[in-house]
Amino acid sequence: MNWKSLLVVLMLAGLSVPASAQEVLIKEGMLEVKIDTATGPVVIKRNQDQNANIDPDFAKTSRKCPPFCVQPIEAAPGVKTVAELEVIDFLAKKDGVLLDARTQDWHLRGTIPGSVNIPYTEVGGRLNELGCQKNGAAWTCGGAKKVAVYCNGPWCGQSHAAIAAMIKAGYPADRILYYRGGVQGWKSLGFNTVEGSL
Repeated sequence: MNWKSLLVVLMLAGLSVPASAQEVLIKEGMLEVKIDTATGPVVIKRNQDQNANIDPDFAKTSRKCPPFCVQPIEAAPGVKTVAELEVIDFLAKKDGVLLDARTQDWHLRGTIPGSVNIPYTEVGGRLNELGCQKNGAAWTCGGAKKVAVYCNGPWCGQSHAAIAAMIKAGYPADRILYYRGGVQGWKSLGFNTVEGSL
């Protein structure tokens, strides 16, 4: 048995694999990132099984459009688009709120560690959870938190709808990041997810 086969056997048996033997890094010199979540610390790392495949829920390449149309790289003027390394850095630095804009059923099935679920259909009315204050019928967002918004992936419009609702309600575009890859991009790189919570 070669050493790679031994690693797979150890992982399948639930035994820890020495860090020196783990080859699937997040980036050079970075095996994992530990973040604090509402339910306790979680380690984000990539799957070490180099024969692993993506979750079947995210392997499907073709969906009826509309509603599952390919989304543009820019969610809105002034909103910066980010990828996985920026999301990990955002979480590690506790830079703001990682917002899962998907419907609750998708969130409960699995979400990026450290994220908060406010469905795209509700976010325009829940900006108080993101640092805004209700002022009559309008929102005052002088204390708006930095928010990174994601949904299921480049074919999912829930992030775009959430971002549009936030901006329409008065949320500053320069306080919003758009993680276009979403859960599909996250899982395609072998990153772990956690069960969502209400």
